[in-house]
Amino acid sequence: MNEIGQKIKEARKMKGLSQEELADLAKINLRTIQRIETNQNEPRGKTLNLICNVLEINTEDILDYGKHIDKNYIIFFHLSVLTFLFIPIGNIILPLILWLTKKDKIIGLKNIGANVLNFQIIWTFITSIIVIGYALTKIMHYETYNFLGYIFIGLYLINIIIPIISVIKIRNNNFQKSYPKLIQIIK
Repeated sequence: MNEIGQKIKEARKMKGLSQEELADLAKINLRTIQRIETNQNEPRGKTLNLICNVLEINTEDILDYGKHIDKNYIIFFHLSVLTFLFIPIGNIILPLILWLTKKDKIIGLKNIGANVLNFQIIWTFITSIIVIGYALTKIMHYETYNFLGYIFIGLYLINIIIPIISVIKIRNNNFQKSYPKLIQIIK
């Protein structure tokens, strides 16, 4: 019982919600949330499902005592994306390995990892198309398509800035998603 209340409180704080906001979104009495977080009550069935839906976590994450919150691992996971600067498609390979090894052991990593990997796959695909298009325009001596080079630089900057912003947010205990949700390839 002690673990469940603490995990709900930590998940609520990671989501950036107050107790009042969680109660409103989950359509649960504020006093119920307070009792759960202070371990006076243990949430059951429907109440637990409503809270987990609002916090966007699986009920199993709360009930599974083998899982834990590892802020440093999540920070390292976000920074692993920057390997694209040294290794082509390193922004997919290293985060994928890190995600597969710990997604069932760290609370929140399954959703965060899927979101990051989906963004990285789409980013790599779009960037590759732009590089190929830019190379073809240079080979064919078209001067009017120089904007592709600027788009390429912009995409690189975006993929450097987003992980850094994510790490800063996590260090400030704000685990809200920093990556845009484009297309869901990995679930």
